[in-house]
Amino acid sequence: MIHRLDALLRRLFIQAQIPNLTTETQIRFQPPDGQWRSAVGNIGSIALNVYLVDLRENRKLRSNESVRSINNGVVSDDPAPARLDCHYLITAWSAAEPALEPALDEHELLYQVAAVLMHNPTLNPSRILAGSSLLNGWTPPFRDIDLPVTVLPAEGFPKLSEFWHSMGQGAVWKPAVYAIVTLPIALLRVVAGPMVTTLITDYRYTDAAVTAERWVQIGGFVLDATVDPPVPLASAWVQLESSGGDPLQTTISDELGRFSFEQLQPGSYQLRWRSIDRAEPVPRLVQVPSPSGEYDLRFE
Repeated sequence: MIHRLDALLRRLFIQAQIPNLTTETQIRFQPPDGQWRSAVGNIGSIALNVYLVDLRENRKLRSNESVRSINNGVVSDDPAPARLDCHYLITAWSAAEPALEPALDEHELLYQVAAVLMHNPTLNPSRILAGSSLLNGWTPPFRDIDLPVTVLPAEGFPKLSEFWHSMGQGAVWKPAVYAIVTLPIALLRVVAGPMVTTLITDYRYTDAAVTAERWVQIGGFVLDATVDPPVPLASAWVQLESSGGDPLQTTISDELGRFSFEQLQPGSYQLRWRSIDRAEPVPRLVQVPSPSGEYDLRFE
């Protein structure tokens, strides 16, 4: 995912039409060491080094929320993504001879880069990579998400001196645009277990089995099975009838396609269901409680 963020930043800077920064080969993500300094000479023009110098979890954005989904009767919870702060040091490099004062070109490029990032407080892959095959590399949930950007925080990069000393002999301390981009990290889905579709309650006097009274609550989904996989259908009318077709209870499926009937005696029933602009299926005969525990209704 981080390498996709690198490509996103490269595309952002190219799209910004920064003067003299016109090709992707001028924007690289390697350490600004001796090998990089040699590469700048080969580029023969202005170059931008965007180096990922640190990674930290953003605990302020932690969330205990989750999104519940149901697939084939199995209930799963998708936790809210974790957040990863990607710390970049962005430096400008010119291949011009010292007599031409390359620092002036470098300072101009730093200004332009800072301006581009400040004009984009969030980075959205769908916006920046529109029409590019690079967008396909982002997982669907994260293609249209805003990635927060922090540019030049007041505290600065705390170890800039150590950073340049680690870049080998001949390294020169250079100013840098310090930027932090926050990436989401999808956490593993948690399977909660099969959905409860039948609730049986027995009432009786203690140790007196002959006084037992049993009530059953059932539930299921109304599904649009004309697509694969079937999807829940909200606002469908559902009616519980006796085995002879006498109406007993009616309800409307909720936004997740769920319906429920309660206070039923064990026995045989039938379910009838309708939805706007759909042909009414043949009523479904069900046994309460169902041996399979399944009461779903499908529009085929």
